[in-house]
Amino acid sequence: MQDVSSLVAQARDGRPRAVARLISLVEGASPQLREVMAALAPLTGNAYVVGLTGSPGVGKSTSTSALVTAYRKQGKRVGVLAVDPSSPFSGGALLGDRVRMSEHASDPGVYIRSMATRGHLGGLAWAAPQAIRVLDAAGCDVVLVETVGVGQSEVEIASQADTSVVLLAPGMGDGIQAAKAGILEIGDVYVVNKADRDGADATARELNHMLGLGESRAPGDWRPPIVKTVAARQEGVDEVVEALEKHRAWMEEHGVLTARRLARASREVETIAVTALRERIGDLHGDRRLDALAERIIAGDLDPYRAADELVAGLTRG
Repeated sequence: MQDVSSLVAQARDGRPRAVARLISLVEGASPQLREVMAALAPLTGNAYVVGLTGSPGVGKSTSTSALVTAYRKQGKRVGVLAVDPSSPFSGGALLGDRVRMSEHASDPGVYIRSMATRGHLGGLAWAAPQAIRVLDAAGCDVVLVETVGVGQSEVEIASQADTSVVLLAPGMGDGIQAAKAGILEIGDVYVVNKADRDGADATARELNHMLGLGESRAPGDWRPPIVKTVAARQEGVDEVVEALEKHRAWMEEHGVLTARRLARASREVETIAVTALRERIGDLHGDRRLDALAERIIAGDLDPYRAADELVAGLTRG
C-alpha cells in the first residue's frame, strides 16, 4: 500500500516519481483510488487543459512538443498526457512518452506520460480525467492532452478539455473528412500544420469556408481562429499560444470556462456511478434475484423495462 498523503506532498514538490505513482494508481483502478482523489480534490482547479486532436500524420506529437517549448519559455509548468494505442498483449501504451518528446525529458518543469486507450473509443484513455486531476494538483499550469489519432471517432476530447485544438495538414483530405467526422463542431482553435507544404493556403481557405457554413453565431460569440504552423521549426506556435490565451480570456469573461468544468465534473460523476452499478449488476450473474426477474419476463408477468427498474431500485437500496 502506498502512503497517499506522502505521494501527494511529493507530487506538489514536483517530484516526477510521485506523479507517476499517482497516475499508476489511477490507471490500475487501485483500491486506494478514492483516497487519492479525496487528497487531490482541494488542490485542483488551477490548470488550463488543452486538448489536441486530428487525424494520424498531421503532427500532433510535434505540435504538442512545440507548445511545451512555448509555454516553458513563459515559465509555466506543463503536463502532457499522450494517449496511445494499446498493446493487444499487455494493454499498455504502444508508443513511448520519452521517445516522442525526448527534448523535454530532463526538464523538471515538464511531466510527460503516455496512457493506453485500452479499447476505449473516442481517442482517450478511460482514466484520463483522473490523470488530468493528478497533473493539476501537482502544480502544472497547463495540461496538454494529445489524443490517439484514430480519426473520425476522435471527438471525446471536447468533453475533457477547456480548449480543443484541431490539427489538419495540407494534402491529406482533412477538410472533406472533417465535415463528416463532426470535428468542425468541437474545435475552439484550428491549426493547419506543415504549412510549408503546397496546398496549406488552400486548406486554410477551405476550412474557413466550412466553418462559415451554417454558422449562426451571435455578436460576441467565439469564432474559432485558423493558425498556420510548421511545428517542427517552431513557426507559428507563438500564434497558437496567443489564440489559446484569447479563447481562455473569452471563456472566463462569458462564464463558459466554469460551465465547461461543471459539465466535465458532472460527466465524471455519472461515469463513476454507472461503472459502479454495472459492476454490481455483473456480480448478479447466477444470482437468484436476476433469475427470478427473468422467469417473470418469460411468463409474461413482467416486461424487461419494469424488470430493469426493479433491479436498479434493489441495487440502489443496497
